[in-house]
Amino acid sequence: MNHVERFARLMNFESVDRLPIIEWAGWWHLTVQRWHTEGLPAELEDAAEIREYLGLDCYRQLWIGAKAPGCPEAPGHGLGIIANADDYARVRHYLYPASPTFDHASIAGWGERQRRGEMVVWLTLEGYFWFPRGLFGITPHLYAFYDQPELMHRINQDLTDYNLRVLDEFCSLCQPSFMTFAEDLSYNHGPMLSKSCFDEFLTPYYRQIIPDIVDRGIVPMIDSDGDITPLIPWFEDAGLQGILPLERMAGVDVAQIRQRHPRWRMIGAFDKTVIHKGEAAMRAEFERLLPTMRTGGYIPSVDHQTPPDVSLDTYRVYLRLLREYAEKGAR
Repeated sequence: MNHVERFARLMNFESVDRLPIIEWAGWWHLTVQRWHTEGLPAELEDAAEIREYLGLDCYRQLWIGAKAPGCPEAPGHGLGIIANADDYARVRHYLYPASPTFDHASIAGWGERQRRGEMVVWLTLEGYFWFPRGLFGITPHLYAFYDQPELMHRINQDLTDYNLRVLDEFCSLCQPSFMTFAEDLSYNHGPMLSKSCFDEFLTPYYRQIIPDIVDRGIVPMIDSDGDITPLIPWFEDAGLQGILPLERMAGVDVAQIRQRHPRWRMIGAFDKTVIHKGEAAMRAEFERLLPTMRTGGYIPSVDHQTPPDVSLDTYRVYLRLLREYAEKGAR
């Protein structure tokens, strides 16, 4: 069974020979710096190259944003580049480029490998909470739901039109197995917006684009940190089919999610904070996840980037256990 077949069967809740062996996120730069002192070849910096060196399955992600080169930069973390409709009109020619900025020849090569089953490709697009927040800044964005609703709708419609063009262009070269919307709309105590705001400002745009994604045979998923448990019914109603990374430190319980949402796809959930504690702690964490692995539709992976308190030797122990439980978790 090749990588593409295995992913498709697993996400369709069908039997597989083993679960995928992946690290969905790249590594913290401090983690890579540490590993360079512990045997990781100095020339390896790119996450894809490190995955190959470590023997992980071949999964490749491309994130296509909605800003063109030359777009003004926010003056600091959490700050924005617009405050009102006039500002948006001024910067809009830096947004939604006519030709999305990615290397078409490289993606065509990915498409060939995907068709041969050698590489699982996933595409990331910016979502309807994430992108306006980047324009307004964190606090003004939350006020904009109430103070500037027309502008919020205009931004998200423009983003939808652009994302649909991106899908057409990308899929003409390469057919992703799944895609994620970058959102990060939860923190460790739950969602950062109300259901009424979600239904008014996000759901209509998901419902425009998700049928196109599903018609192409792509699994649409959400990428959001924090406790996403209460949001899953909202996502399901909008047409989404899964989520990552399922952060344990935020209280996310994949067994509970599976019980409540039998067909919900999941990636992640392995508590990154236990890896440095050694093999016994890691094995206990895999045992916690094993019943959910056996239900299908779930790929275990670190629930965000592996932190720099994990040595390269310890990470190799984690990978050995991941391979072991990838076999045990198949059905």
